[in-house]
Amino acid sequence: MTPRTRFLSALKGEPTDYPSVGNPTSIITTDLMRATGCFFPEAHTDAEVMAQLAAAGYELLGYDTIAPYFSVQQEAAAFGCPVDWEDPEHMPTVRGHLFETPEDIHIPSDYLNRPPTRTVLDALRILKKRYGDEVALVGKVMGPWTLAYHLFGLEPFLIRIIDAPDEVAGILERLMNATIMFAQAQIEAGADCLTLADHLTGDLCRAETYRDFLLPLHQRIREQLDIPIVLHICGYTLDRLDYIAQTGFDAFHFDSKNDAHRAVEIAGDRIALIGNVNNPETLYQGKMEQIDIEVAQAIDAGVAVIAPECAVPLNMDSKGLKRIADVARRKT
Repeated sequence: MTPRTRFLSALKGEPTDYPSVGNPTSIITTDLMRATGCFFPEAHTDAEVMAQLAAAGYELLGYDTIAPYFSVQQEAAAFGCPVDWEDPEHMPTVRGHLFETPEDIHIPSDYLNRPPTRTVLDALRILKKRYGDEVALVGKVMGPWTLAYHLFGLEPFLIRIIDAPDEVAGILERLMNATIMFAQAQIEAGADCLTLADHLTGDLCRAETYRDFLLPLHQRIREQLDIPIVLHICGYTLDRLDYIAQTGFDAFHFDSKNDAHRAVEIAGDRIALIGNVNNPETLYQGKMEQIDIEVAQAIDAGVAVIAPECAVPLNMDSKGLKRIADVARRKT
């Protein structure tokens, strides 16, 4: 099987020659930057640099995927938020927020042609031309919940859940249009799959909050995008996994805070699972034997695609990331 076929087959629950290893979120490290000669912050705003750095996941680590959108701030920057693009050891950060009310939301007419969004689209075109159907190209968009964090501020937005739930619904309804717009553009640019990052985590909100605010919107997003969709939510999510399985999304990228066997049990055949090798302790600390254990546990549990649980720490040794692929390939 080609890496692309293996990854997409795994998302469908179809047999593969060996377990698929992929990355719905960033696996870029500073040593991969040095190996490729492609560095942050240029990789966030230069399409060729972004494409070359992203390809390291396939070329150097042996993953079945290439995912060229590394941070979570491209859309916020395209909206007009002040963003500090930082340096090779730090991910970009938003330094200010734009909106106060749902009525303030305005998607710029040139939204897809602004440098932060255009860079992702151009990088996907470069990668599609370079690799064709050899490897799975994974695009990424921020969902309306995550966009609300960036554009309104985390605390002001979360306070509205209690104080002004109608405003929350209005904010999400408007921001969903930006999510769909950028997603459709990435499909046209060559993405084989899309990660939808929408961080309604159990670390911040109840499962019922996901059910009441996001589930209906996620179902509508699914209806409008004719491509495999991977939902990504950090942190504890077992309490909302049954709702997530009702979205119609193809897969859910989940955190090591969630037991893989229990997650597979809840998901059943409704949604594939991707993950859930631990980042801060196992990968960051270079615990190679523990990586072997966690990969084996995920495979034994029935996780469809083996992956780090989230964007990895930039200053970790990428040998641990390669170890994931090497161990999975031994599990034939």
